[in-house]
Amino acid sequence: MKQKPNVVKRSSIAKTRIFSVEAMDIEFSNGEQRQYERLVGSEHGAVLVVAKPSDHSVLMISEYAAGTDRYELAFPKGKIDPGESMIDAANRELQEETGFGARKLTHVHSMTIAPGYLGHTTHIILAEDLYPSTLGGDEPETLEVSEWTFSQLPELLSRNDFTEARSIAAFYYARDLAAQTEID
Repeated sequence: MKQKPNVVKRSSIAKTRIFSVEAMDIEFSNGEQRQYERLVGSEHGAVLVVAKPSDHSVLMISEYAAGTDRYELAFPKGKIDPGESMIDAANRELQEETGFGARKLTHVHSMTIAPGYLGHTTHIILAEDLYPSTLGGDEPETLEVSEWTFSQLPELLSRNDFTEARSIAAFYYARDLAAQTEID
């Protein structure tokens, strides 16, 4: 295994409400030096919630995405607030975005999106045993909630509004977990 490079210096280039841009002067074990730039997201990370109203289906939302300037079909998600656990954040986001809470929440995986230039982790939380519960959130409009079965994955993948890599990976992950549970 390679030796991790030494970060010689970090400096802030720019800061927004959501991200900061950081320059990192790096020295590798072979003496090579480079400067990298990266986006740094929330230091607490984010959650993406796979809510299962049944053993074979999940809830998804349609939400405006500024990055693509269109509505995207995705799983409920949001940042983890300071002092909040990932499980509490997941249940809060679920209630804010779908109108359901969950009695059983399980952390199943964590992922990065673009680790070459983005320092941010998203934690996938499986939400089961759902019940009606609404919390006011920061959404500018009511989100459309829809239910999708695992067998509809090919249809979802052919849609122009289901492109978010985190949601696609989480859908596969949840589908495989459900299939494994059926085998056990």
